[in-house]
Amino acid sequence: MSSINPFPNDPDRSAIWTMLVERDIAAFVAADWSMVDGDFIKEGFLGINGKKSGNPDDWRISFPTLEAYRDDWIRQAKESQKLDYAEDVLDGIHRATSLTEIEINGDIAIAHKKFDGEIRLSDGGKDVLNWQTLYFCRKVGGVWKLTGFAGYLPYPMGR
Repeated sequence: MSSINPFPNDPDRSAIWTMLVERDIAAFVAADWSMVDGDFIKEGFLGINGKKSGNPDDWRISFPTLEAYRDDWIRQAKESQKLDYAEDVLDGIHRATSLTEIEINGDIAIAHKKFDGEIRLSDGGKDVLNWQTLYFCRKVGGVWKLTGFAGYLPYPMGR
């Protein structure tokens, strides 16, 4: 896991990585949706919550609109800010995050973002990050945007 863009010579994958790792993590830690608001296509947005289940029958349309996702994202970011971390949370999330698989077919892409790690808490506990998300992207006017995702999936799958 690394905060270094693994696609320095691939402008499309580099842009998607920057959007989904660098910018998303910084915005989440700051609980500042305005940092990522421009990364989405609002019309037709769809977010699937896999509920960390390997059985697709358990997956739900938890985010039928971008506004529903935004509100939950902000709630989660503010909950994270209430935790008393024993280490830098930005570094901890980067350490737990991997995005090395991005399939591009014309102007659409699927990015496979994985979370597998933990961040130490001041009370001796830990904040465990362990799930994966498939992000669906579309290139519009030369810029990659998010159209939706299937997230909170188990990592690894098949357990």
